[in-house]
Amino acid sequence: MLKQKLNNYNVILASGSPRRQQFFRDLDIDFSIQLKEIEEIYPENLKGVAITDYLSNLKSDAFSTLNDNDLLITSDTIVWLEGKALGKPKDAKDAFTMLKSMSGKKHEVITSVCLKSNSFQKIINDITIVTFKELSDDEIQYYINNYKPFDKAGAYGIQEWIGFIGIEKIEGSYFNVVGLPVHKLYKELMNL
Repeated sequence: MLKQKLNNYNVILASGSPRRQQFFRDLDIDFSIQLKEIEEIYPENLKGVAITDYLSNLKSDAFSTLNDNDLLITSDTIVWLEGKALGKPKDAKDAFTMLKSMSGKKHEVITSVCLKSNSFQKIINDITIVTFKELSDDEIQYYINNYKPFDKAGAYGIQEWIGFIGIEKIEGSYFNVVGLPVHKLYKELMNL
């Protein structure tokens, strides 16, 4: 269904995330992967969804020229906790600090997706509220040592061990927490 809809497009996913790439395969989208190095720096005054909107747009701007039938898709995810953005951890100590700070609390997982062609540009986003149980230091350390979550916003993957044992409740899209608001992206792509 979606495959036919996108027949006239050369879909480019600008993401190194294996999870986002798998979502595209599972949606039966023909796509190529193109990556551009950018510094993920945003103005300090931005909060919450404004950060991911800005960064997904910044990633799309790295592609200065597109062919007429190109459809570029970029994305960014952060964890928003108590007025602060948690991105990817720098190291194991940083990952521990992030997970400890989320222990026993709610946080938001915010993902923005930018769709860009030569004729349009649109950003969609989604917010999911995740509640963690109180995590022991041993549980946090076990997770970091065994799963090395250094490529994940907030230092965790909901689909991994920490999600199984630590997440008490989610409000919103599970897939958004994994890294892509698939239901919203599907709707946008079907409306092209």
